[in-house]
Amino acid sequence: MKIKSILISQPKPADLDKSPYTKLAEKHKIQVDYFKFIKIEGVPSKEFRKARTNIATYSAVIFTSRQAVDHFFRIAKELRIEVSEELKYFCMSESTAYYLQNYVQYRKRKIFHGERTFMDLMIIIKKHPEDKFLFPCSETHKQDLPDALTAEKIDYTKAIIYKTVACDLSKIEVIDYDMLVFFSPSGVKSLLKNYPDYKQEGQVIATFGKTTTDAAKDLGLEVSIAAPTPKAPSMSMAIENYVKEANKRKR
Repeated sequence: MKIKSILISQPKPADLDKSPYTKLAEKHKIQVDYFKFIKIEGVPSKEFRKARTNIATYSAVIFTSRQAVDHFFRIAKELRIEVSEELKYFCMSESTAYYLQNYVQYRKRKIFHGERTFMDLMIIIKKHPEDKFLFPCSETHKQDLPDALTAEKIDYTKAIIYKTVACDLSKIEVIDYDMLVFFSPSGVKSLLKNYPDYKQEGQVIATFGKTTTDAAKDLGLEVSIAAPTPKAPSMSMAIENYVKEANKRKR
């Protein structure tokens, strides 16, 4: 099928002109639209309290995203918990670590960060076996880090402080697009929640990451583009490779 329109299941980039999808659209004369399929909602403090997780009893906290940082301090504020100045912060990346400046005096706190992966962070965490760790996360978190913590016998507790929920897609005609692009299992689930009777019928599905691809297949969708690959490390590159082949075929 010739590709004339693509829907990216994410918000429109702040700098649209620099987006690789803008260049893709201009180069191949394709309509590329954006619409957020999922959103983050904080777990109410009353619900968090039911889990009987007392933030004040932990000596260290693990952050894998900025959302985790925001909702951790939100919960603490709502429950009127004073976050100890001695609390240690272990962050997935340097950018997440620096984001803590929105809530704490960076230079006066014990802040550690990995490079990119869970394993990078685990190397640092293993150097602090005496600490009791809190892992604030969403209900759809990846299992890699908890599994690694368990394997290393690290004393930790998961705390669900935010959730990923489906957005209302009634403002757009999803089925009118030739291609839908997904970046998370939650995005795929949002499609089927909004369209319970959805029929793919030749619509091209593109997914980024193994978990997203697996989720799409598990829900009965045929995935035509699965990134990243050695030849296409980015989603935009994978889409362009597909479009080149699809659009040169004779009808």
